[in-house]
This record gives sequence, structure tokens and C-alpha cells, in this order.
Amino acid sequence: MTVKTLAARFALVFSCALMTATPAFAQFWQCAPYAREISGIDLHGNANTWWGQAAGRYERGHAPKVGAVLAFQSTRRMRVGHVAMVSQVVSDREVLLTHANWSRPGGIERDVRAVDVSAAGDWSEVKVWYGPNGGLGTSSYPTSGFIYSGHAPAQAAEPAVDTSIIATAAAVPVVPVAGQ
Repeated sequence: MTVKTLAARFALVFSCALMTATPAFAQFWQCAPYAREISGIDLHGNANTWWGQAAGRYERGHAPKVGAVLAFQSTRRMRVGHVAMVSQVVSDREVLLTHANWSRPGGIERDVRAVDVSAAGDWSEVKVWYGPNGGLGTSSYPTSGFIYSGHAPAQAAEPAVDTSIIATAAAVPVVPVAGQ
């Protein structure tokens, strides 16, 4: 076996090992599991079901509070709704949200601006910062209100990656070549 053939095989095995490790780095988040993870609100299923599920289990209302989850209703463009955690209250009509799967599929955004654009000032309609625009999006979205967790939110961070899996997957045995 030539050195060139051996190098090609090594590269193939190494690249396969890296592909195996990639998912540990590339977590794809849906909004509901991410909101559950960081807010501590233990609801499951599509985001558009959270408001109804919260009835009798969690306090609900129309005033933003840090750690609360803003529940978006279903729309034609957003069929399963959306949920996002309030990370800061800026004013009675502006908050910062931390959420997933909004500007980038599966991506996490921290502390992005959301503005109450409802006529009644009750957070029933909002505009949210949208990455590709670099500002508030052009669409407004109907919401049901805020679901209050009753405790401080978890750190808005991605779960820790077990690097031992990556190191193990990347370890490729080197087979000596006779005569080299």
C-alpha cells in the first residue's frame, strides 16, 4: 500500500469521525423545547398549544415579566405558533426576548427586541426583531399573552457538549506501513 493510498484512507476515516461528532456542536432547536429548557415552564407539544395547556397550571397574563414565555398564536405563515422567553423588560411596550428558530432555522437568538403594537397596549400583537432585516420585522404577530414560570429563568445557554465523545470519535488508529 502506498503512502498516498494510506493518506487517502486516513483522511476518509478522519472525516467520517468528524461527521459523527458534528451533531454535538450543531444542535437544531425548535422554539418550544428551547423555551421549556430556559424558562422552566414544563409544557410540551406545539407552541400554539402552550396557552391552553398553561390554564390551571401556570399563571397567565398580559404584562411582560422576566422569565415569562410569550405565546404566539398560529398564523398562515406560522402554523404551529411560537414561544419566546422574556429576558428583559425595557418598558411597558418593549421587551427583549430569547428564543429559537426565528431568524435562522434552528438558531438561538438572545435578547432581541419585541414591541407591543396592539391598539389596546395589551401585548395581543407584536413585532419582533428579525435578523435578516437587521431590525424589527415587517410583520406583526398575534399573541395570546404571557405564561409566568414562578421562578427565575435558567441561563439562556445551549446545553453543554460532552467533548469526550468528540475526542473518542476523532481518535483514529495509525497503522504503520511496512518498509516506511
